[in-house]
Amino acid sequence: MVACSPSRRIVIAAGLRLPQARAGGAFAKEDAGHLGARAARELLARTAIPGDQLDEVIVGCVGPPHDQANVARVIALRAGVPRGVPAYTVGRNCASGMQAVTSAVTRIEAGIGDLYLCVGVEVMSGYPLIFNQAATDFFARLAGARTSMAKLAAMASFRPKMLSPRIALMEGLTDPTNGLIMGKTAENLARDFGIGREEADRYAVRSHKRAAAARDSGRMAREIVPHLGLGSRPGKLALTADDGTRDDQSLEALGRLRPYFEKPDGVVTVGNACGITDGATALVITTEERAQELGLEPLAVIRGFAWSGCDPSRMGLGPVHATSQLLERTGVSVGDLGAVEINEAFAVQVLACEKAFASREFAAKHLGRSEALGELDPRLLNPNGGAIAIGHPVGATGARLLLTSAHELHVRHCELTLATLCIGGGQGGAVLLERPSA
Repeated sequence: MVACSPSRRIVIAAGLRLPQARAGGAFAKEDAGHLGARAARELLARTAIPGDQLDEVIVGCVGPPHDQANVARVIALRAGVPRGVPAYTVGRNCASGMQAVTSAVTRIEAGIGDLYLCVGVEVMSGYPLIFNQAATDFFARLAGARTSMAKLAAMASFRPKMLSPRIALMEGLTDPTNGLIMGKTAENLARDFGIGREEADRYAVRSHKRAAAARDSGRMAREIVPHLGLGSRPGKLALTADDGTRDDQSLEALGRLRPYFEKPDGVVTVGNACGITDGATALVITTEERAQELGLEPLAVIRGFAWSGCDPSRMGLGPVHATSQLLERTGVSVGDLGAVEINEAFAVQVLACEKAFASREFAAKHLGRSEALGELDPRLLNPNGGAIAIGHPVGATGARLLLTSAHELHVRHCELTLATLCIGGGQGGAVLLERPSA
C-alpha cells in the first residue's frame, strides 16, 4: 500500500490503447508481442520520447505465448526501443497491467529511474489447447523408442481419449487453491448479497448502453487508436472501436440466456459477464518534472495505490478491500471521487462491491472499520460502460482502467478518480488518480 510522496509527483504522462476485440475475431491472428508493440510504438511516436531515454519497459501479461517467455523484451525491441534498455514482464492475473504501472511507481519512489513505458496486453485468442497427460506420456514413449519394435509397441499404446485436450483458458480461470472457476465465485457473491438474475441483467444492459453512448459521442476516441489485426484479409478495415458492445442489448434478450456456471438456477450468464477479449494499452509513467522536460502535459497524477488479499472464493470483493486501504492511507473519502472504475468481471461482482461499499456490517466484519466506506453514486460508477460491454483482455485491463480513469478527470473536470479491480486468487488492486491542475 503506497501513498505517493507529494514532493515528487508521479504522473501518467501519456497513454493510448487499441480497440478491444472479441476473441477469435479481428485480432485472432495476433500475438502478444506484436499487439503490445503496436500500442507501445504508437505511444512513443506520438510523444516523441527517444527510446534510449527510457529507464525500463514493464509489461503486464497473464498468458504470454510459449515462445515469448519475457514478452516485455519482445515488445520493447519490436517497438524500436534500443537494445540497451531492459524490460521485464509482471503477472498479477487480471491486474497485471495495473501491476506494471505500480511497479514503475515503486521504482521511481525508490530513486531507480524516472521514465518508464508500461504496457498491458493480452491475446486471449491465442490461448492454446494442451495435450493431456496420457497424450504427453504417449509422445514421450514414442520419442524414446529406439528400435522398430519399440516404436510399434509405443504406437499400439495409443488410445482415442488421448486426443481430448486440456483447455488452457478454462484451467487458467480456475483457482487451484479451491477448485472454483471465477464464475462460481461470482455465484457465491450473488447468494451472499441477495443479487437476483434480473438485477444482474439490468446492470449488463446499462453497461452496453453506456459503452455505446461513449463510443458514439467520441469519448472513447480520446483513448483508442485504430488497429488492423495481423493477418487480416485484403480489403479488411481497421477496427476503430471495441467490438463487444451490443447497441441493441435488452433485458428480454438477456433473460433468454441460460445460467452458465450453476445450472439450472444460477445468476451468471455469458450475457452478464465480461467478454473474452484481445487488447493492449500503453502508458508513460514519469515524474511531473520529467514530463515537463519532455514537453508532455500529464493526464493524471498517481496519488496512491493499494493491493489487498481477500477470500479466494469471494475474489470479486477485492476492490472493496483494496479501496479501503487506499482511502485510509490517502485520507480521501468515497464522496470525494468524481468517477469510479470497477472492472466488470461479472455484473453480480460489481453489484456485490456496491453493496459492500455501503454496508456498515461488512466494514466492521471485514475491513476493520466502524463505518461503511460509503455509497457509490451509480451515475459515477463505470460511466462509459465496462468489461461486460467492451471486454476483459486480462493482462491489459488494469492499464485500460487507469487510462479511462485518467481521461475522466478531464471529461468531468473532477479532482479525483478511482480505478480498481478484483483479481483471481482472492486479491484486489486500487489506484487513486488526481487531476494535474489540482
